[in-house]
Amino acid sequence: MAKLLIVDEEKNIREVVKEYAQLNGYEVEEAVDGNEAVSLVERNDYDCIVLDVMMPKLDGFSACKQIKAIKNVPIIMLSARQDEYDKLLGFELGVDDYVSKPFSPKELMARVKVVVDRVPKNKNKDVLTFDGLVIDIQGRVVSVDGERVNLTPKEIDLLIYMAKNRNIALSRTKLLEEVWNYDYFGDDRTVDAHIKMLRHNL
Repeated sequence: MAKLLIVDEEKNIREVVKEYAQLNGYEVEEAVDGNEAVSLVERNDYDCIVLDVMMPKLDGFSACKQIKAIKNVPIIMLSARQDEYDKLLGFELGVDDYVSKPFSPKELMARVKVVVDRVPKNKNKDVLTFDGLVIDIQGRVVSVDGERVNLTPKEIDLLIYMAKNRNIALSRTKLLEEVWNYDYFGDDRTVDAHIKMLRHNL
């Protein structure tokens, strides 16, 4: 059963969307503002998030940015504003769809279905989580305690390989072969240097 997170400060909107979502077979959780949404995403996995733009404490755009830094979860934005700028900003932040208020709950559910069906069913295998560390393998995004960490491409390759092979002792030679490829003839101390920088950045 696909799981949705509905984020809107207006209780009646949350209830309407929840009712239609449950009728369509979705499991539903709710949040009243952006901060609560981000907190829920840190602790749970969702197949789609329906996110309002205008909210107290943390607006939808800011919440979207933080959520995308944590997990690559599909987001449908709701907004009473129909400015082209808002829509473009949403899509730049990685929003999957943008629905203007007032909206048809049936149409919203149709859009949710399209987004949910588009995501591979094994997507959770592409996200590795270790306490506060989240590694989105497909999106190549790493975050610590909800904040995105800037890593070089090779540091990301190294982190992903080690995370996939956790609890296994890995030699420098093995890391060079797997992360730098077999045709790498450089000094194996490059592994030490990358490990040092990776620890520092994390």
